[in-house]
Amino acid sequence: MNHRANHRVMALAALAIFLVQGAAAQGLRPSGASSPGMGLPRSAATLPTPQESAAQRQADNIVALVNSEPVTNNEVRARLARAEAQLAQQGGAMPPRDLLAREVLERLIVERVQLQQAREVGVKVDDFTVTQAEQGVARQNNMSTDELYRRLARDGVGRERFREELRDQLVLQRLREREVESRVKVTDLDIDQYLREQQQSQSAASMEINLGHVLVIVPENAPPALVAERQARVQQAADKIRAGEDFAAVAREYSDAAEARNAGGLLGLRPVDRYPELFVSSTQGVPVGGVVGPVRSPAGFHILKVVERTNAGLPTTVVQSHARHILLRTGPQLTESAAAERLADYRRRVLAGQADFATLAREHSQDGSAKEGGDLGWANPGRYVPEFEEAMNALKPGGISEPVASRFGVHLIQLLERREAKLTQREQRDMARSTVREKKLDEAYATWVQELRGRAYVEYRDAPQ
Repeated sequence: MNHRANHRVMALAALAIFLVQGAAAQGLRPSGASSPGMGLPRSAATLPTPQESAAQRQADNIVALVNSEPVTNNEVRARLARAEAQLAQQGGAMPPRDLLAREVLERLIVERVQLQQAREVGVKVDDFTVTQAEQGVARQNNMSTDELYRRLARDGVGRERFREELRDQLVLQRLREREVESRVKVTDLDIDQYLREQQQSQSAASMEINLGHVLVIVPENAPPALVAERQARVQQAADKIRAGEDFAAVAREYSDAAEARNAGGLLGLRPVDRYPELFVSSTQGVPVGGVVGPVRSPAGFHILKVVERTNAGLPTTVVQSHARHILLRTGPQLTESAAAERLADYRRRVLAGQADFATLAREHSQDGSAKEGGDLGWANPGRYVPEFEEAMNALKPGGISEPVASRFGVHLIQLLERREAKLTQREQRDMARSTVREKKLDEAYATWVQELRGRAYVEYRDAPQ
């Protein structure tokens, strides 16, 4: 079983960042939250006036069909209200409402296309996984889940709505893992080339940068008029940034990239060789605080800001972890919730001294490590998928995690020991392989999103109101 980690920012972490900024900054708003009779039978609520009935009909208008699935005016209005709430709280300039509505509609279309693809290929997320993510958001904000929902409720965000948002993000994350990771192959020649480049440019190889990013997507085979419209939009964003407006506020207003909502457009501090070549070449020699763009790529137009630049150097030693696990694979015969209940019982029995972890792994684990009692051996950082690694890193030696869901199934993890170790030549190549893979994944993801949107049948109806 391959547990190699994907180091991209997880949707869960992104939602945690949103929460720190406050639910209002997230813009999460239950649709119809201001309706006087919400949640009551029609007979118990105030009857609508003719004006209200007209507004409701307008809200139900279909503004676009995405592969025959409607996007309603009501959906656009709800998402538009979220965008306007974000801008109002940040004090950013409010763009014309019709322009913002069109951009919101396009983002809804891209999201809808991905969710349709997820349903088509059978990507699902169990309630257990949503609860795990829910607890993760609370934990990252140093609060209980009850405190989390009290805070959200103050801004009109209900538990059901928030869990729906989490579920969609997790579904899209698993879809990306399924559809994009299979496209990426790293050969020994790729690693050799990477190591040669690193040796030829040690200073560049040891450099890490944090870029702010604004992306305005241009659909594949877009007509010249649409290209011109998107170019004008990204130029407007660039002008605002250069005029001194807050980069995060501009990113949230203009950018189609996920990090715009999740982290104010920041891509995070990482080695330059984990950025797309276009980003590196465009920002080479640009001082911290400098802005580049718009620059064009197959995905659309980009604006890049150099937020931070450090010379990190290459690690010669790492802290390795020695863990074992029990994996139950999920599917039609075993849900994630049922697998988690079974693993929770194993955990209780081990902690009570009624069972041996290795014996349970040999008898029940569905991973190749079962015959070794679940022993995974020593592992460098980044070897496992993020959910697994996060749970393992939170353990002390001898500790056993709660059940943890990943795309492979549900795990029970025991950390045996940790040590500091010097990297061997083979381990250095393994880390180089991970770095090259991450770079290829970023490029493949941008291409995949563009292809998915390009294949979709989209019919625009009435303009959003």
